[in-house]
Amino acid sequence: MKVFVTGSIAFDYIMVFPGKFRDHILPEKMHILSVSFLVESLRRMRGGTAPNIAYNLALLGQKPTVVGTVGEDFAEYRSWLESHGVDTSGIKEIHNLFTASCFINTDLQDNQITAFYPGAMSHASTLSLKDLDATPDDLVVVAPNDPQAMARHAEECVELGIPYLYDPSMQAPRMTADELNAGFKGAKMLTGNDYEFGMMSEKLGITEDELRRRVSITVMTRGEAGALITVDGVEFDIPPAKPNEVKDPTGAGDAFRSGLITGYTLGMPWDVTGRIAALTAVYAIEHAGTQEHSYTIDEFKARYRENYGDSPELAKLTG
Repeated sequence: MKVFVTGSIAFDYIMVFPGKFRDHILPEKMHILSVSFLVESLRRMRGGTAPNIAYNLALLGQKPTVVGTVGEDFAEYRSWLESHGVDTSGIKEIHNLFTASCFINTDLQDNQITAFYPGAMSHASTLSLKDLDATPDDLVVVAPNDPQAMARHAEECVELGIPYLYDPSMQAPRMTADELNAGFKGAKMLTGNDYEFGMMSEKLGITEDELRRRVSITVMTRGEAGALITVDGVEFDIPPAKPNEVKDPTGAGDAFRSGLITGYTLGMPWDVTGRIAALTAVYAIEHAGTQEHSYTIDEFKARYRENYGDSPELAKLTG
C-alpha cells in the first residue's frame, strides 16, 4: 500500500521581538498605523502539513509520496526530504513564485503578529491524483491545503475508489457545511482535535457524537487527555505518551496522523495504532520545529514499551 500525502508545503519564518508590541502601538493613531519591530532572532523552519506528515512516516519506516506545489526556493528542502526517505516525485515547482511562507513575530508576552504568503500553494489544485497512478489499494491523505486542492483530491479519491484520510483541521473554520460534507463523502478516516470536532459539528448542526459516526473511522485528539478513536461505533480511548519535556506543540497533530497511518497500513489493532500515534506526537513536541526530531525504530519501540508495555505488533515496525 502506497501512501500519498497531499497538503500544504511551506517555510515558517520565526522571529522574536525583545519587547512588548503594545508599548509601540498608539491606540489614538490606529487609523494610520505604521510601526516597525527590530527582531533579535530569525529562524527559517521547514513546515507544511504534507512534509510534516511524510517526514514522520519516513521515521517509522514508511515510504510516503508528498503531493503539492512549491516555488523556486524549494531545492534544499526537497533534498532534505529525499535524504530522509520521502518521495518528492509528486511535488511540482511553480516558476516565478516562492514556496508558501508563514512569517511569525512573537514578543516577550507571547503575543504574535503573523503574515501568511500562499505563493505556489495557490496552484495546488492543478495537481491530479490521476497523474500519480494511485489505486484503490493505496491511501491518500487530504491534509490542510488550498481549499480547492482539498476538494479536488477528495473528489478524485471518490471517483477512483481510493480510500482517503480527510483532515480539514486548520481549514475547518473557513469551510461551509456543504464543503465539509463533500469532504466526508467517501472518506475512510476523519481526523482532528476536539476543538475542531466541536466546530465542525456546530457547522453541520449535529452533535459531536453523531459527527464521530459520520465516517467509519474517526480520530479525535484531546491533547494531554490522549485521543478517542471510533471505528464503526466502537470506541478506543487512547492514553497519552509521556514527553521528556515540552518545547513546542506545533506539529504534534501531523506527527500523530503519521503514527495513525502507519498502524493502519500495517494492519495493527486500533489500540496499538493509537498508542503508536500518541508516541509519535510526543517526539514532535519535545523539539522546536516540526521536523527537528529523529529516532531509530529500535529507539521508538523501546520508548513505546516504557509507556505502554510490550505489544507483539511492534515487530511490524521495520526501518
